[in-house]
Amino acid sequence: MAGDHESEHPDEAEGGPVKTFLEHLEDLRWVLIKSLVALGVAVLLCLLAGNYVVQIIKWPLTRAKISYPGTNQIVAVSFGTNRLGAFQLTAEQQKSLNFGTNRFVSVQVEPLVIGTNQVLGWRASSDPAAIADAQRVKIDLINLSPAGGFVVAFQVAIYGGTVLSSPFIFYFVATFVFPALKLRERKYIYRGLAFGGGLFLLGVAFCYFALMPLALAAAQMYSHWLGFGAFQWRAEDYISFVCKFLLGMGLGFELPVVILTLVKIGILDYRTLSKARRYVIVINLILGAVLTTPEPITQIVMFVPLQVLYEITVWIAWYWNRRDKKRAARES
Repeated sequence: MAGDHESEHPDEAEGGPVKTFLEHLEDLRWVLIKSLVALGVAVLLCLLAGNYVVQIIKWPLTRAKISYPGTNQIVAVSFGTNRLGAFQLTAEQQKSLNFGTNRFVSVQVEPLVIGTNQVLGWRASSDPAAIADAQRVKIDLINLSPAGGFVVAFQVAIYGGTVLSSPFIFYFVATFVFPALKLRERKYIYRGLAFGGGLFLLGVAFCYFALMPLALAAAQMYSHWLGFGAFQWRAEDYISFVCKFLLGMGLGFELPVVILTLVKIGILDYRTLSKARRYVIVINLILGAVLTTPEPITQIVMFVPLQVLYEITVWIAWYWNRRDKKRAARES
């Protein structure tokens, strides 16, 4: 009877052999051991390549652009190949110096000889590198203790090692869990994992290339608005903020796949998702407030794609529900 039932509904068949409780414990023990070994090897690799990992994490900071208030000119001052800084002129300075009508002006400081005296003078130049440099956020990451470098290196290794080892850890966990699932459930989970991995990478890329530079620039502007200097940040605080931000955005983009997988399995349906919309709005706003800087621009930039993804999820669940009803009506 059992064999006939499985032949009529092959998707409902179990995927793996039957094991005793002690055999399952032994399998779980090996999953934990292999996962810890994979994590340890990945952490060690990130420790050895810590300087390269730090450069990757610092990249959004080099692309963050500062927004100067008002419309007064910004002068990028250079001495040879050294950048001395960017300064916003007052209305009186702008009128007396008369550097033209461009918002950003490059000024080169150079020695001049007047008679027997040598003085410093300046000349306006069209150095695009200096003008572009004046529009970028200037922040130095610093350590404030002798052991700070080791703390930062270990912190970077933990985050980087977790990312590198996560595919292996997930594979080990999957080999333990998947045999207990029905073939139909495994089919949906495989599809969900494929789309979920792509959406996770899409969320991390969106945060890394688009949202992170905006958030870092807004953080410095907010500090200046409060009257604080924001030209130096603690390295461990910056790394923790960036890594949590990237992880949160990646997980947020992956949520629709998790929800649709639960819909396919039968745990959730369209009506439940539609009723939960107001709660999801609050949750996305909270995520935007917790994971981003405490100002509305980056919070809204993070909230909008997360909410749009949820609305797409609700629409897909509605389409599946409508399709299943039509199919049931035809069969009846």
